[in-house]
Amino acid sequence: MHNMVPPAVSIFGCGNTLLGDDGFGPAVIAALQSEYSVPGHVTLEDVGTGIREYLFDFVLAPNLAPDLLIILDAVDFEGRRPGEVFTITPDAIPPQKIHDFSLHQFPTVNLLQELAEYTRSSVHIIAAQIEYIPDKIKPGLTPSMQIAVQEACKQVKRLIIQIFKENYEVALP
Repeated sequence: MHNMVPPAVSIFGCGNTLLGDDGFGPAVIAALQSEYSVPGHVTLEDVGTGIREYLFDFVLAPNLAPDLLIILDAVDFEGRRPGEVFTITPDAIPPQKIHDFSLHQFPTVNLLQELAEYTRSSVHIIAAQIEYIPDKIKPGLTPSMQIAVQEACKQVKRLIIQIFKENYEVALP
């Protein structure tokens, strides 16, 4: 077996933990940190509402960009059931839905598309359909989003395994 360098994986949890279901991303990061053994080549970041600074760094310095970037965020999509978790890539976001992926003051999804195009990063958004975002400070996820956190953890694990299989011919335990 030859010496392999695993891909760098960055996982960013977006959201405001003071506003109910908007805290989904940080809750997934917390669950991954406490319930999973995360390999050394994987970084977990609760980026709160400040993801754009990280992404601008990657666009400006492509050598810093990870092989796999996973963004965890709560969204409000019509026709989805509360707590439904789905994975989407930036190029697959329908134009009429681009604004639903606010990514917390994120300028546009175009920056994510540029990141995928101009760096070696494979960008995936794991989103969960909100049930309720309060008008004032009210921490804590609804029951459907608490379940969504566990599903998102499983999807994160599947994506990491998938990137290994695609980039390295090796079986993972």
